[in-house]
Amino acid sequence: MFTGRRPPGSDSFTLLHFPIDGLSLAEKFQTMRFTRALEFRQFFSHSRGGFFALALWNGGNTGGFRGRGAGNLSPCRLYAVDRPGLDWRLVGDVFGYSERFFALPDREKGLIDKRNSRHFRGWESVGTELTNNRPDIREQIDLWSEHVPLSPGVEPKYLRLLGPNQWLPERVMPGFHGTMDRWFRELGGLADDLMEVLSAGLGLEPGHFDRRFGDKRMSLTKIIHYPPTPDGEFGVNAHHDAGFLTILAPGKTLGLQVQNATGDWIPVPIVPESFVINLGEMLQGMSGNYFIATPHRVVTREERYSVGYFHGPSLDTTLEPVPLRPELVAAVDASPRHQTAGYMALKEETESGVADMASRHKPAVYGEQLWNYFSRSYPQNVARHYG
Repeated sequence: MFTGRRPPGSDSFTLLHFPIDGLSLAEKFQTMRFTRALEFRQFFSHSRGGFFALALWNGGNTGGFRGRGAGNLSPCRLYAVDRPGLDWRLVGDVFGYSERFFALPDREKGLIDKRNSRHFRGWESVGTELTNNRPDIREQIDLWSEHVPLSPGVEPKYLRLLGPNQWLPERVMPGFHGTMDRWFRELGGLADDLMEVLSAGLGLEPGHFDRRFGDKRMSLTKIIHYPPTPDGEFGVNAHHDAGFLTILAPGKTLGLQVQNATGDWIPVPIVPESFVINLGEMLQGMSGNYFIATPHRVVTREERYSVGYFHGPSLDTTLEPVPLRPELVAAVDASPRHQTAGYMALKEETESGVADMASRHKPAVYGEQLWNYFSRSYPQNVARHYG
């Protein structure tokens, strides 16, 4: 895991560099401070062993960094990062709205009941979402990028996901709509910055992923409330995210766990004013398994709030791999973990016993990826609107 924090009033960063090798995160860490891109590049050239790193990016010149970062990034499963210039009061505002919303009676939360949206947006109660045919012990609001809706019978089916969000009346949550619009803009900008880091690490031209993403992007924000997790269950069961990358504001309560390369589940520590970043199946497919999706889950012993932003492209964006240099292809071929990395199982595969994240089915386009997600996670809602 990699975390980054910017001291108040400073242009430098304090970077906490943790191993994820089965050791206690509290046992072993390094603290480093960087003020220039050159120092980032030097850090990359000296990073070794089981330590994972992610370069902080400030939208500037990549210089000698291009093509060098991927060798150190490729084993990574999960990171945390801070973005210069981000107003953390925005994050606090979103969490404030989250706590206010989930304290409302169900009849008011039900004003935006997801079951009433044929685009699968809005609030759902605890246990509604299924992950690998098992209920997730959480309630949440799902907000997506908004687009003009198409006909309910449009083909391909994934185009039916385009549409508006459900919003509470202003009298119930004054200012919520405007705050979330700003959240989408700010987190979308951070995600675009991170795409440039990943693009640079793969030796691609600037803007490569941005051009692939198209102009009708479909990104998701989940505002999540976890009650204490009952024994033997999970706030969210083990899974990969469907999108390109995820930016998570984890809140103040522990509970998120990530699976490392040896199969151990590692608790993710809380680092104030930082985001947790993990990689999704869209990036796994587009990078030819050079980057692989992050297996993660949540178990919490106390009430927990978090907010996730899931960066996604236009629905017709293909998962066709980018052109990789021969040495990167060879690195994938030499790694059984990367070679065999699978995808979330289809609904039919889950029912037939395919393991949770071991599907060999690779969707052709992002829209298919999302339609598969809704079909396995909300089968009753899909049947309600589309038979």
